[in-house]
Amino acid sequence: DVIARAAAVVDGGGLVAFPTETVYGIACSASTESLRRLDHIKKRPPGKHYTLHIGSPATVRRYVPHTSMRADKLMRKAWPGPLTIVFDVSDQDMAKQRKRLGDEACGHLYGQHSIGIRCPDNPVATALLDACKRPVVAPSANLSGDRPATDAASVVSQFANQLDMVLDAGRCRFSQSSTVVKLGRGPLEVLRPGAYSERLLAELSTVQILMVCTGNTCRSPMAEGLFRKHLTEKLDCKVDRLAEFGYKVLSAGTLDMGGGMASSEAINACAALGVDLLGHRSRALTCELVADSDLIYVMSRAHRAAVLAIDPDAADKVLLLAGDAEVPDPIGQGQRVFDECAATIDRAVKERISELRI
Repeated sequence: DVIARAAAVVDGGGLVAFPTETVYGIACSASTESLRRLDHIKKRPPGKHYTLHIGSPATVRRYVPHTSMRADKLMRKAWPGPLTIVFDVSDQDMAKQRKRLGDEACGHLYGQHSIGIRCPDNPVATALLDACKRPVVAPSANLSGDRPATDAASVVSQFANQLDMVLDAGRCRFSQSSTVVKLGRGPLEVLRPGAYSERLLAELSTVQILMVCTGNTCRSPMAEGLFRKHLTEKLDCKVDRLAEFGYKVLSAGTLDMGGGMASSEAINACAALGVDLLGHRSRALTCELVADSDLIYVMSRAHRAAVLAIDPDAADKVLLLAGDAEVPDPIGQGQRVFDECAATIDRAVKERISELRI
């Protein structure tokens, strides 16, 4: 009943202080009059954009129709939690959002084709945000420049009777602000330090892609090298900065070949395509590799079966590299067959990368 009353107050243009796992916030609908009042009581200059707050990670689709693989992984790993993500929004998506949300709400929520969104990890916050019918922004409950309130008494002492309601659920768990990050095509950018460290967020948002064949000396090393090459071209970065840009590309074999080198024919075939395999050493497919990978491309249906024998729940992320076709094993054949195999893999890799949400 209290949550329902609080949501009605917010939807009606009122201001409600509520707890999150970091600090207390002030819930306010994204309307001109409500935000004018919010700016006034916080003594904050008008025109600045506040962060949208949502009760469930799935709600992000209402405001950011298209997200990258990295953003999806970060949301999956870090939300609900003490993290604000700034998303880029394309011109096309902005036009759709204006039609759906209206010019007033879009003007307050989006700035320079981006939007900051937070999904708190607090049951009171979740219940309130889910109950509100209008988009809710929620800056920290403090006067501009002062320390954010971490309990209800501090909220009341700063704002006295200027708020319509305060939801008191005790002291906040972290008692420090959320981390704010921007996640585009480049490296993760921390805009404001907070509860999550930059190192942890970089790890949580890194997409790992795994290539699998039998011995990890021919097909999968060629696929790994060519995938890195074309992915860096799409990201416009150097190969040695791929991890910094949030991607790992690895390969493994269903047989343990004991750290052997790539075959000389595979090395030659890839060299002709601008990829160096001299440093490659084979590795065996493991439970950890399967679990840690976000996409697994296999050369044959037998390889897919081998991956699923390790982890049956991995079915959705295990795909044939060449679409519906298999990549034949060139082992024991001449250089011409290896060159043809590398060309097949190269075409398949380009096609797969074109499908990724970078």
